[in-house]
Amino acid sequence: MITEKEFSHNLAFVREQLEYACHQNRRDSSEITLLPVTKNWPIDAVKLCQNAGIDRVGENRVQEAIGKMEQIRSIHFDLIGHLQSNKAKLAVGRFNCIQSVDSEKLLEKLAKIAGAKSLVQKILLQVNAGKDPAKFGISIEECEPVIEKALSFESVDVLGFMTIAPFDPKNKSTAQYAFEKLRRLRDDMAITFGESFSELSMGMSGDLNEAIAAGSTMIRVGSALFGQRMQN
Repeated sequence: MITEKEFSHNLAFVREQLEYACHQNRRDSSEITLLPVTKNWPIDAVKLCQNAGIDRVGENRVQEAIGKMEQIRSIHFDLIGHLQSNKAKLAVGRFNCIQSVDSEKLLEKLAKIAGAKSLVQKILLQVNAGKDPAKFGISIEECEPVIEKALSFESVDVLGFMTIAPFDPKNKSTAQYAFEKLRRLRDDMAITFGESFSELSMGMSGDLNEAIAAGSTMIRVGSALFGQRMQN
């Protein structure tokens, strides 16, 4: 685990990158949430975030995140990894936002569980905007009926959309194309349904410039903050 001094240095560097990207694209950095991804790191990583004034982190695995939730109460956790149906009951009500709602079937299950618990679960719909066969997500073409169904449930609150760009380090336009497609989808669906869908969770440390240029409101960052991830 890195030291607090190392983390502070990394955090300052990432924020500097974010500020520069916002300046280049005439955006206000206050519009962008930096979400540290603490997957595969011990609770110490979450505490580093807390000590730095960050109150929200992202996790990929339900049970790993729950173990951390039991050790620290003042941090909000978002689920950003694929959610298996058999873990849905564990996730609902524990995560501030489930960003990885990637199918109509999962949406229906989450809504049912949240309704039974008499709560409203915040969600993002995960869209495979880059048509990457290695990624989860609803296709652009199939989104509208899923959004319509999501809005019909009182037990879920659709804040917006999430995507993961295809990995193509040699061609930054691949990521930008995916991000711009998601933003256009959001804009079209906002008009169609009269909802703001204000959250666009897209971009990581390697493609934050492209994400911010395309309208991202949340950048998910792991290794740039914590170094090389631990392996399970």
